[in-house]
Amino acid sequence: MSRRWISVLFQVGALLVALMVTTLVLLVAGAPPFAAYWEILKGAAGSLQSVSDVLVAWVPLLLATFGLLATSAAGLWNIGVEGQITLGAIFATWILRAALNTACPPWLAVALCLLGAMAGGALWAVLAGALKTFGGVNEIFGGLGLNFVATALTLWLIFGPWKRPGVGSMSGTEPFPPQYWLPTLPGARLSLWSVGLGVAAAVIIGILLSRTYAGLKLKAVGKNLKAAFLLGIPTWRYMLLAFCVCGLLAGLAGGLQVTGVYHRLIPSISSGYGFLGLLVAMLVRYRALWAAPVALFFAALNIGSIQLPITLKLDSSLAGVLQGVLVLAVILGEGARQRLLTRLDRGAAATAAGAEAATTATAAEPGSDPALPSVEAPPERGA
Repeated sequence: MSRRWISVLFQVGALLVALMVTTLVLLVAGAPPFAAYWEILKGAAGSLQSVSDVLVAWVPLLLATFGLLATSAAGLWNIGVEGQITLGAIFATWILRAALNTACPPWLAVALCLLGAMAGGALWAVLAGALKTFGGVNEIFGGLGLNFVATALTLWLIFGPWKRPGVGSMSGTEPFPPQYWLPTLPGARLSLWSVGLGVAAAVIIGILLSRTYAGLKLKAVGKNLKAAFLLGIPTWRYMLLAFCVCGLLAGLAGGLQVTGVYHRLIPSISSGYGFLGLLVAMLVRYRALWAAPVALFFAALNIGSIQLPITLKLDSSLAGVLQGVLVLAVILGEGARQRLLTRLDRGAAATAAGAEAATTATAAEPGSDPALPSVEAPPERGA
């Protein structure tokens, strides 16, 4: 069996294991599994409104996932992507609030807002990268710490300087006027501008990682940092570049959340898309080709599961169970696949070595080569 088919079998097996575990959880909870899956499907694709909601959730998840592909190519775990989305939203809100008091045209204010959001996300990401490259702080711990700082900053702004007049609640800041919103489809929250920007950014990052010299150097840094340094690659610059690229995309996701979805800053503006993007990136094994469809599948699970509390009295966190088990099954399956391939390679190498040894021994026997004259044994004495 070829390596490709072995990989396909393990991936299909991981999906089946995830479905089996989720089904078992549903049975223990006393819920009909097939009815739950059907409700998720209807909630994600049962109407045009549902499909538009799936695409609304897909865009920030797509941006977070492709940003994480850039940092993972450099061998970095950018856990701080949640904070980078939040900082992008904060910068977007700041610029829009400033534009309200000027003669700036709304379309220009929205454009500047998205650019500022990208700058805010990149700034927060480069800060995590600087802690890693210059301060020796592990990017996991640095990113988590910056996530908490970003969340605290959001709450302080909502309940402090940007507090709604006469209102202090978790609903967020004062909504922006409609002329400062991204245009949406009639009767839906979906903005084609958001989808276009998300897809364009994903394509650019995919080309950057797979078709450019900079992407090759980035992967060299991720594969072997010391070897890349000895080859003359400025490793710290490329590590900061990876963080910056991820921050740009995460900040754009935050800006689109403000201008295209909520139209204000809310405490949970990131909506967990950063951590969910990390799951998607691990599930596709950091391959850009599969990142977009898998992110769409995860977005559909999140939106479809909203129907479960209404119809079956089940918590919508069931989608998280399925997503987590699926990623865990894929990771465990990948380890088993690598061990199987290693054993097969060793067996093939041993077989080849044995065949080569047998050929060498046969060639060493007298008269075994038909190109040489046969040598007859001398007659015995006394014959």
